[in-house]
Amino acid sequence: MSPHVDGKRRIHRSVTLGVPLAVLAAFAMAGTADATSGPAQPRVTHTATLGDIPLGTFSNALLPGTVTDDRGVDLGGIGSDIYPAGRKGEFWTVTDRGPNGQIKVDGKKRRTFPVPGFDPAIVKIRVCGDTVKVIDSIPITTSSGKPVTGLSDQAGRDEAPYSYDARTPLAYNPNGLDTEGIVRAKDGSFWLVDEYSPSLVHVSARGKVLARYVPKGLDLTGADYPVVEALPAVLLHRKTNRGLEGLAQLPDGDLVMALQSPLSLPDADAGDASRNTRLLRFSPRERAVTAEYAYRFDPVNVVDPSEDDTSELKISSVVAVGGDRLLVEERTDKAARLQSVRLTRDANILGGPWDSDTTSPSLEQLDDPASAGVPVPAKRLVVDLGTVAGVPGKIEGVARVDHDTLALINDNDFGMTDGAGAFDAQGRLVDSGVETTVTYVRLPRGI
Repeated sequence: MSPHVDGKRRIHRSVTLGVPLAVLAAFAMAGTADATSGPAQPRVTHTATLGDIPLGTFSNALLPGTVTDDRGVDLGGIGSDIYPAGRKGEFWTVTDRGPNGQIKVDGKKRRTFPVPGFDPAIVKIRVCGDTVKVIDSIPITTSSGKPVTGLSDQAGRDEAPYSYDARTPLAYNPNGLDTEGIVRAKDGSFWLVDEYSPSLVHVSARGKVLARYVPKGLDLTGADYPVVEALPAVLLHRKTNRGLEGLAQLPDGDLVMALQSPLSLPDADAGDASRNTRLLRFSPRERAVTAEYAYRFDPVNVVDPSEDDTSELKISSVVAVGGDRLLVEERTDKAARLQSVRLTRDANILGGPWDSDTTSPSLEQLDDPASAGVPVPAKRLVVDLGTVAGVPGKIEGVARVDHDTLALINDNDFGMTDGAGAFDAQGRLVDSGVETTVTYVRLPRGI
């Protein structure tokens, strides 16, 4: 069944002959609501699943010899974001940095990279019935054509990388990208966001990094592509593994980036307790950030009634829906809500006191930003995905299909779980069983 079937019932001609118009109108109204449940509710109309593709087979077809042992891991992680590719049922997606997990050693968590040769990739998919098919793949490479890899960039700033069992240290790589959001520009190039620096990355149609825009003062050296310090320095305080995640392209070509979580400003405790994060507007023409906005999360138990830890709040996707209006996904790993937000000139805080790490209290410490004089864009709830039957957990990508339909994609983490039990005694993956799915959701009231 097409995901765009509108659910209207066909009334046979012989039944409708002679029926008064008022009665027909009543039938039509009944078609949009259930007699016992009231007005029509958002619902899943279609689900498709990515089949098993060995990660080594996938990676070596793009860059031969990069993966010597995939440890039984299949292609996954393409749910970092989803962007319409122009044809019905086709989308651009992007993997994250690759299979990774955490294992405690001597009481401290270590970040593992079971397939360190994996190179993040842009993946074009097509929804065919109940199957998601890969129809094109583009490796992300440096200026000289080498894989960027997904390995941590900088010692002291990013998590130290380890082997699958957390016993052997791996080398840092300044080219490494933890790719998340994706949009495609009119010229065929791609824009991505990354959690490490955090950064905005411009990639050619063939996957070569053209420029990586990072916060001022980052001092990332040794990368085999241009690194431009063009983002506000305050972003240097991003929470570890919680950099830029959502990315939208406005009709005028400007980009809007979402910081996944509040900054650790002035410290990690303040960031974990905060409900204030940031959106940034970037002009590709000017190659500069032109606006910044404060964004206020709803309380965590509103977003996810089963959760009481504010640090679990994240923005994973932002979607342009015309003019300066966005859909912003507030989520935990188990629930998600989409808010409609309009970005206005008078809400721009770029270059003001909230961009200084000496301002006290910081934006992140404010319990009520508006009362402190911070302009916070108003928002309106569009849909609570946590109440829609059939929507999987950990939705990281959202795309607008048409006026009343969304396509959602989940991040299955390559089938990995945290802890020493992620791999068996032979070093092969103990798969979580979570699949990558594309789920269509219809909103009766439109987007």
